[in-house]
Amino acid sequence: MLEYPVINPIALQIGPLAARWYGIMYAVGFSAAWFLARRRAARPGSGWSAVQVDDLITWAVAGVVLGGRLGYVLFYDFSYYMSNPVQILSIWRGGMSFHGGVAGVILVAWLYGRHIGKSLLEVGDFIAPLVPPGLLAGRLGNFINGELWGRVTDAPWAMIFPTGGPLPRHPSQLYEAALEGLALFVILWVYSAGPRARGAVGGLFLIGYGAFRFFVEFFRQPDAQLGFVAFDWMSMGQVLCLPMIALGLFLMLRKSPKAA
Repeated sequence: MLEYPVINPIALQIGPLAARWYGIMYAVGFSAAWFLARRRAARPGSGWSAVQVDDLITWAVAGVVLGGRLGYVLFYDFSYYMSNPVQILSIWRGGMSFHGGVAGVILVAWLYGRHIGKSLLEVGDFIAPLVPPGLLAGRLGNFINGELWGRVTDAPWAMIFPTGGPLPRHPSQLYEAALEGLALFVILWVYSAGPRARGAVGGLFLIGYGAFRFFVEFFRQPDAQLGFVAFDWMSMGQVLCLPMIALGLFLMLRKSPKAA
């Protein structure tokens, strides 16, 4: 068993102002997305300008935050937030859904695409490789916070989390960081380097994330307020991954002209 490295969730505090590691990880993720987007836009024939990249990332930040919060409210704790609606605004207390964030980004991609004369699939293909570094940073933030830990296990790399009871558990946050973050980024960055059918890069992202998340959910503790939501073994995260994978397969298998 490995010892969990207890880290103060507050990275820096000056008087009443506190910078938390989780918020810093969000900033790291968005900064990485902006940097990578600028690199993609600089490729010959990319069809994207630096100004468009800056605007797109700004819109995407809003989509991630609003969609992620509303997704958590709707999918993971609807009854609580309906009884305590003012708590919906308390984002600093935690509670963000990746699937809700994806929905928010898709809406933003459609709206911004209409604004600059690009299709949803075209914008989606550009955004897809930018997302995994943010997932990597976010899961590291979960690990530092000691939240979203895994199921009880006797694996030699198990850890006892401060809020997870006395038994050792899978460090499932690190599994997700490695698969949804690092591995998915490498796959998408390499795949998107050449001309692909429109929608294929976005489709591969949906398949890759959906498959990796579905797999890791077997090691992650289901949300206490939900438990298993289907067949006595499927978590909400797994249920939400199924339409992602289906849509990704559709986008990759459909016949479409190659993008530039």
